[in-house]
Amino acid sequence: MTEPAARSPLERFLNIFTEVRHGEAISALLLALNIFLILTAYYVLKPVREALILAGGGAEIKSYAAAGQALLLLAAVPFYGWLASRVPRRVLINGVTLFFAGCLLVFYALAQMQVPIGVVFFLWVGIFNLMVPAQFWAFANDLYTPEAGKRLFVIVAFGASLGAVAGSFLDAELIAPLGVYQLMLVAAGILALSLLITNGVDRVERRRSTPAVATRAEVSEDEPLREGDAFALVFRSRYLLLIALLMLVLNWVNTTGEYILGRTVLSAAERAIAQGTAPGLSTEEYVGEFYAQFFTVVNLAGLLLQLFVVSRVLKYLGVGVAIMILPIIALGRYLIAAFYPVLSMVRWAKTAENATDYSVQNTVRQVLFLPTTREQKYKAKQAIDTFFVRAGDVLSAVLVYAGTTWLALSTQGFALVNVVLVVVWLGIALLIGRHYKRLTDSPSSGV
Repeated sequence: MTEPAARSPLERFLNIFTEVRHGEAISALLLALNIFLILTAYYVLKPVREALILAGGGAEIKSYAAAGQALLLLAAVPFYGWLASRVPRRVLINGVTLFFAGCLLVFYALAQMQVPIGVVFFLWVGIFNLMVPAQFWAFANDLYTPEAGKRLFVIVAFGASLGAVAGSFLDAELIAPLGVYQLMLVAAGILALSLLITNGVDRVERRRSTPAVATRAEVSEDEPLREGDAFALVFRSRYLLLIALLMLVLNWVNTTGEYILGRTVLSAAERAIAQGTAPGLSTEEYVGEFYAQFFTVVNLAGLLLQLFVVSRVLKYLGVGVAIMILPIIALGRYLIAAFYPVLSMVRWAKTAENATDYSVQNTVRQVLFLPTTREQKYKAKQAIDTFFVRAGDVLSAVLVYAGTTWLALSTQGFALVNVVLVVVWLGIALLIGRHYKRLTDSPSSGV
């Protein structure tokens, strides 16, 4: 074969991490830069969101926001689907991104006029951080075949992981000299830049004619999608419904898991202070120090897994096995929390769970949409990645409320509930893996 010799130095370098064929490097890196900018913008906005909601509404109002976001998504997702049926892909992506960037300018102006925007801004960020990344991944899915996407999404997803780190770093550097509200303008500028990258990728892929690009003669990217409601598309397809249930249960387990970790850390902090083993630290300082170290390790581990492990898992084990890895790790993590709730053990188990979620699971969940139709990529994916994800948060909040108010569940009790949910999750993942194999073995069968 002469193909490896035809690869550029950049393509040969990227082959350290995943298989990149001739002509594929530029668009893959541009897509990685695109999602890097989107995630950077979101993480720049996170401290603004927290500052405004806590100052303007308090922790109680914040706890109810997930339910409010889910209700808003019931209207936002169908509207997005209606819009996708009427405008071409490029107009859809440009219009939606410009809308969210423009909202930031409006929020900034209102803040300068001393208008209280805390609750509204919190809800808006919750919609933005789900809809815009979902739209990006629909666009990326639209560009590649399942075979090419399995290889190249490893690079693209690394951009997302790096964006989370970069956004947090920018916060630390800019919030003191610029102030909270000025970060809205920074995020708006980053979003505008991401839109330039999107259009650049679109032009690059239109000029290419290699088999890696999913060319479908019967569908033109310049035409609007066919009519069809986003939620109806999900419920009409067993495959998509299984993915929706997977995301709901995954987020339910993960959000409840964050609550379990928080309770464990708080108990350890109070115990250490009472026993004099945390000299000079208050409860808040102990907890803050723990989470600072925890997030650093999780982010680093996630980046390393994304670079050196994810592509090998997908290539040698396949999607069916890859989708089972996170629930298996989660099962072990919650069994530890239920029967051996020592902070050091719980911490490292949760580190493994979160790092795998941010790398292997995040890439696999995007790969699952590669064999779907364009309508399902843009419309159904919006419903799944927004409403069903947020519904998992709502169910977790209901569980925590019921567990603390009526059932008097201990930390171990919540962990046992998560064990049951993870068993359900494993069953759903197994079914999805079988469906994916059937779809990719026989693409004409549809979903």
